[in-house]
Amino acid sequence: MSLFKPIQFLFCLALLSLAGCSSTTVKPVDEPIYWPKAPVAPRYVYITTLRSEESVRPVSAEDRFKKALTGSTERPRVFGKPYDVAAKNGLVVVTDTVLRKGFIFNLPRQKMYQFGHLGKEGVLAKPMGVAIGSNSNIYIADVSAKKVFVYDAYGMFKLSMGGADEFDRPVDVTVSPDGKQVYVVDAGGIDSTRHRVVIYDDKGTKLGEFGRRGEGAGEFNLPTQVAVALDGTVYVLDAGNFRVQAFSASGKFLRVWGKVGRGFGDLARPRGLAVGADGNVYVTDAAFRNLQVFNPQGQLLLAIGDEAIADQPGQYAMPAGVALDELGYVYIIDQAFAKVDVLRQLNKEEMRQIVAHRQ
Repeated sequence: MSLFKPIQFLFCLALLSLAGCSSTTVKPVDEPIYWPKAPVAPRYVYITTLRSEESVRPVSAEDRFKKALTGSTERPRVFGKPYDVAAKNGLVVVTDTVLRKGFIFNLPRQKMYQFGHLGKEGVLAKPMGVAIGSNSNIYIADVSAKKVFVYDAYGMFKLSMGGADEFDRPVDVTVSPDGKQVYVVDAGGIDSTRHRVVIYDDKGTKLGEFGRRGEGAGEFNLPTQVAVALDGTVYVLDAGNFRVQAFSASGKFLRVWGKVGRGFGDLARPRGLAVGADGNVYVTDAAFRNLQVFNPQGQLLLAIGDEAIADQPGQYAMPAGVALDELGYVYIIDQAFAKVDVLRQLNKEEMRQIVAHRQ
């Protein structure tokens, strides 16, 4: 069976089953939630929310019986303060800076594993950015340990990269599409000039670096996130300069966009960064409390999400990490509500049918 089948089942892709799949502590979704809002043709739909292992297993007879008796839809929450998320090959991995561990949602197995908190090696101190390689290895940037830890798909430690002599503040990591290059954001600090991206091979050997502290093209001020597109373009969220910069795979500056502000396409408190298969760039903003989608040239396409008035699907109080998988699912972390919302990109036929149904 292909990976698409279990993900379809677990996330209830059929629009009529959205409410039955929900594993949140809030009211079920009575109607599909789309972005953009009507009357514009929708491009994304809310699917479900991840909070614990309960979120990725089918609703049991016991669950239905409990709901019938009590009316409760409450499910356990395992996150303390989730920070970043990665998704690939049927895995969704979340880092938690308070609990000092990682969580693996294995969708085909309908299981959740915790890792990075036991043993002698690979114990996390303050995990931040996370990435999944083409071989399903998991990479986590640990800002306190000053290392990047590498685990297998089940959370077993394999190796580490860097150290106190190589990093000031490693805050994020990503892997090239072929799995051969690992990019690590070293955010430096107020008193450091090492605001840069360091490149390693998949064995942990340093290949090079690019960037330094500054405001010019190719320079950074407290960079926080890095993502690689399928064509090899490296995008860096230059948070202190309120912009996104694009580089070649070797670190050659290509282009930049963004500025501080409150208008469409501006950035106020950018937190998360991801790139989709179509090359579009996704940036979460904790001040706007939404996810902005840009094309590769930096033009704003749309904003996803609403400012939270309650813990509800598609509403955010403190959005942080964001990720996309190869099937078009979008994963958005909200730290305040300790959740991961899951959205899906709609295809053209689905968009056409929804528009026709509205008429």
